[in-house]
Amino acid sequence: MLKIMTIFAYGASILRSDRIKKGIERAGHRSLLFATGITRKGLDLPMIGVATSFTDLIPGHIGMRDLERFIEKGVHSGGGWPLFFGLPGICDGIAMGHVGMHYSLPSRELIADLVESVATAHAFDGMVLLTNCDKITPGMIMAAARLDIPTIVVTAGPMHSGNFRGQRVHLISAFEAVGKVQKGEMSKADLAELEMCACPGPGSCQGMFTANTMACVTEAIGMSLPGCATALAVSGEKRRIAFESGSRIVGMVKEGLTPRKIMTRNAFENAIRIDMALGGSTNTSLHIPAIAHEAGIELPISIFDAISRQTPHVCNMLPGGQHYLEDLDAAGGIPGVLSRFASVLKDSPTVSGRSIVALAKAGKVRNADVIRPIDKAYHREGGIAVLSGNLAPKGSVIKQTAVSEKMMRFEGTAVVFDSEDEAMAAIMGGRIKAGHAIVIRYEGPKGGPGMREMLSPTSAIMGMGLGESVVLITDGRFSGGTKGPCIGHVSPEAAEGGPIAIVKNGDKIVLNIPGRKLEVKLSQAEIKKRLAKWKPRKPKITTGWLARYAKVVTSANTGAIVKA
Repeated sequence: MLKIMTIFAYGASILRSDRIKKGIERAGHRSLLFATGITRKGLDLPMIGVATSFTDLIPGHIGMRDLERFIEKGVHSGGGWPLFFGLPGICDGIAMGHVGMHYSLPSRELIADLVESVATAHAFDGMVLLTNCDKITPGMIMAAARLDIPTIVVTAGPMHSGNFRGQRVHLISAFEAVGKVQKGEMSKADLAELEMCACPGPGSCQGMFTANTMACVTEAIGMSLPGCATALAVSGEKRRIAFESGSRIVGMVKEGLTPRKIMTRNAFENAIRIDMALGGSTNTSLHIPAIAHEAGIELPISIFDAISRQTPHVCNMLPGGQHYLEDLDAAGGIPGVLSRFASVLKDSPTVSGRSIVALAKAGKVRNADVIRPIDKAYHREGGIAVLSGNLAPKGSVIKQTAVSEKMMRFEGTAVVFDSEDEAMAAIMGGRIKAGHAIVIRYEGPKGGPGMREMLSPTSAIMGMGLGESVVLITDGRFSGGTKGPCIGHVSPEAAEGGPIAIVKNGDKIVLNIPGRKLEVKLSQAEIKKRLAKWKPRKPKITTGWLARYAKVVTSANTGAIVKA
């Protein structure tokens, strides 16, 4: 892979971009660059690609035009020449519960490929990645690890809480209200009022859902400046971080500081630890291994469980807790969380030029209830538990810190559905009762295809008051906004002939979170007998790029990566 050389003086430096700027044979290239407005002196400066996922479609992205200006100012001030290019984004909340959700996780691969394509074709010396939200952030960072050119990430920031009749509310309040209306506990008029104020403006949805979890992971892994993850989308602080990031990337080009020097195995383990301390989204068990894979590091899903067992849950964030991202920001943000674990973090560099341990030691906690001391943690273990057993031989995941004590152990009767849509109809139709173990299969990476999130059924279950009497098990996945006993990523998935494919209505399902077990009460002989009769199903989608995706994507326990 081509790499830049350290820059000592721009006029005499060797830059990656020189391949399109230097020599008489590049006259045509220079002519095209001059057409964009670049100056003759500008050709001597590092070319900084600024990837932006601005769109009018996603609340987390609508404020990016403003941040683009500050990144641009920063790059120019630092001595580089910024060149912007756009990337697509899908809003998981809007795509939820219909065919659009098939495209969400696969879009991660498209985004990584697009960044690689544009950055390589135009020979950028460095990149600033302006991103937010669920698949967009990991897709961009996957590309950074793949390309290994100096890169800094600016996550666009979380949204303010909403206000409904004097009470703080958030996106999941609107989703869960659907179940309340169905149960008769809320009127349609009240729902109409709530949905107008749950999401009051720009920013990623307000809790420790996937978008904000990935922003926090990005900062903890060392790829964004301190404070970036939690600075609100509408704040002056976010603008300043955008400016400083634009300026800093030029210094990183000079230093030759690249993503693979930052995203070491130590860095990934640190990021998982902070994720566990925050009680973050289960989707990180897909995204962190996928990013690590691009950096040449293999992270088995078991590492999440091992670190979780050693990491107290010190931040009780939404959806399982009561605190919003604005609370975490005011309490000290990720530097404050890092400070609680300074003694156990493994040293690793960051884009700031300071090590992660140095940043942890400098971190301050301003509210010891939002970021608790380790000896007063909300839970002894971290956010994610990895469960295995005869129903999930290669593992499954649950956000254990969002499960009530009552549901840590459960035995129920299987009610089986071959799609999310069938299950949602049953839930809304009142056919799900206390003691049921809802099994939703053929929704994995291959079987979906695309491993749809299931916020609609999980929110409906909670809204209908079934959160402490029903479990949901799937080879698909869940939104970071999900709470309650919801087990996802069951591997192998049904489409690959995993045991989840042969569960029948009436089978008994046993959940034991402390014991890390997920089992169907069948003998091994009976499971083998049923599997012998199982036949692969015709793919749900047979045209377009998702048909191709289904052929090459791997299982959830490996991060749902695509292998050539």
